[in-house]
Amino acid sequence: MSLAYAAHDLRRNVRMVSSTFFVVVLPAVLYVMFTALGDFSDLPVGHGNAGGYNMISMAVYGAVTATTSIAGAAAVEQARGWGRQLGLTPAPRHGYVVAKVAVALAMAVLPVLAVYAVGALTGAELGGWRWPATGAIVVAGSSVFALYGLAAGLLFRSESAVSAASGLLVVLSFFGNLFVPLSGLMLEIARFTPLYGLAGLARYPLVEGDVVATSGPPVESDPLWALVLNTGVWTAVFAAVVLLALRRTTVRR
Repeated sequence: MSLAYAAHDLRRNVRMVSSTFFVVVLPAVLYVMFTALGDFSDLPVGHGNAGGYNMISMAVYGAVTATTSIAGAAAVEQARGWGRQLGLTPAPRHGYVVAKVAVALAMAVLPVLAVYAVGALTGAELGGWRWPATGAIVVAGSSVFALYGLAAGLLFRSESAVSAASGLLVVLSFFGNLFVPLSGLMLEIARFTPLYGLAGLARYPLVEGDVVATSGPPVESDPLWALVLNTGVWTAVFAAVVLLALRRTTVRR
């Protein structure tokens, strides 16, 4: 029954043209605009080229947008009594959570496939096993932002709040070094933002921690432990906010 609900919910989300466009189509379009139409996509970067580097970045943006919106919508549904409605059915209580996690991860796969397909057609290079490896890291890491979306939905209990949280990802993506290579003070600030660690981990098989500059060879490098620490700290922060929000919803008024 949980599998059937997950399949139904996945079809429902895919058929929502507006959300599907921003989750799947927009990252691929951004990749084409930022990379494929430029004259620098063939420049060597790490074990591939600049096209592959930017392809991973756009896949990260699409995947975290997907998990944020799905998890946030689930929190709003629960706040509006959908959980009690499902409680009248024979479905197990944990089935709803499992189904939503499955849908969120499935939706995160779609932008990765779309961006990687466009990248493959336009000359992006990663090299052999790095294609599936980086894609798997992107999908797995995007689960961190399911907590972010869940926190937004639980705290504000409205679809507009979830949309705002998804919109804020554009700013976080800029500071996460996804759209434009940062340097100097901006790069130092970026290292403490939520998306920086995930982006660095996703690109690690390609550049092994090197920070790509707008011109010339990389002059800085992020150690693997620092990227893992960034991701772990922000996971803990989002989880703590979710727990506080859940506690607030159970307090009698």
